Amino acid sequence: MTFDFLPAPVLAKLTAYIQLLRLDRPIGTLLLLWPTYWALWLAADGMPSLANVVIFTLGVFMMRAAGCAINDFADRKVDGHVKRTKSRPLATGRIVPAEAVMLFLVLVMLSFLMVVFFTNTLTLYLSFGGLVLAFIYPFMKRYTHLPQLFLGAAFSWAIPMAWAAEANDVTRMAWLLFTANVLWTVAYDTQYAMVDRDDDVKIGVKSTAILFGEADTLIIGVLQALTVLILALIGAQAELGLLYYLGLSAMAVLFVYQQRLIRFRQREACFKAFLNNQWAGASVFAGLLLDTVLH
Repeated sequence: MTFDFLPAPVLAKLTAYIQLLRLDRPIGTLLLLWPTYWALWLAADGMPSLANVVIFTLGVFMMRAAGCAINDFADRKVDGHVKRTKSRPLATGRIVPAEAVMLFLVLVMLSFLMVVFFTNTLTLYLSFGGLVLAFIYPFMKRYTHLPQLFLGAAFSWAIPMAWAAEANDVTRMAWLLFTANVLWTVAYDTQYAMVDRDDDVKIGVKSTAILFGEADTLIIGVLQALTVLILALIGAQAELGLLYYLGLSAMAVLFVYQQRLIRFRQREACFKAFLNNQWAGASVFAGLLLDTVLH
C-alpha cells in the first residue's frame, strides 16, 4: 500500500513516524511476540482464549513501537554518530523530541487501556512493571555495560503478564520461561550490539558486546545453550512431546548457525545472526503449537 496521494509534507512526516516506530522493520515485534505466544499456549495447556491472543498480539505491537519511540528519544544525541542509526528521524531532525514522547505516551496508554478493560487484576498490576522497564531500558547504556539485561527483562515481561491473563496466576514455570527468554534476549542483543561496537566505544555508549570483549562469542554460546536447556526443562515439566523437542532442536541448530556467522565479528554477519533469531523463536512456537494441537 502506498500513500503517494498525500501532500509531500504529510507523506514525509508519515514516513518519519513509520521509521521511528519501526513499522517497516518487524523483527523486534516478532522477537517479542514468539515468547508471548509460548506463555499463552503453555499457561492454557495449548488452548488460549482468542481474546487473549488478540489482546497480547496488539499489545506487543504497540509496546514495541512505544519502546522504539522512547529509545530514539533517549539516543537522539548519539544516533547521528553511529553508522547504523545516523539516518533515524530524530537524529536527522525530521521528528522533534516532543513528537517521540507523545507517540510513546499514546501507545502506552492504549496498551494500558486494553489491560484494564480486557484482562484481570493480576495482569493489571504486572503491567506497571512492564511500563517501568520499557521506559528505563533506553537510558541504561549510559550507566551500565548491561543494558541488554534490562532489555531482556523488558522483552520478557509479557510472559508473566500473558500467563496471568490466561491462568490468573504466575507459576514457577512462567518464571522459568521468563528466565530463558532473558538469557536469549541478552544473547541476540549482544549480537546486535556487536554491529555498533566500534562506534559505541568512540562515543562512550556501553553494551555487553564491549563488556564481553574477546569472550563475546563464547558467552553468547553459553547463553544460547542455557536458553535451550531451560526450554527443555519446561518441556519436561509440561509433559510436552516429540514435536516440541523438534522445534527446540531447530532453535539449537539455528544457534549453531549464528555462531558461525559471528565468529569473525563482521558487522553484516553479526546483524544477519541477530535477524536469524526470529526463526529460532518461531521454531519453538511451531513445535509447541503442533505438539499441543496433536497431542
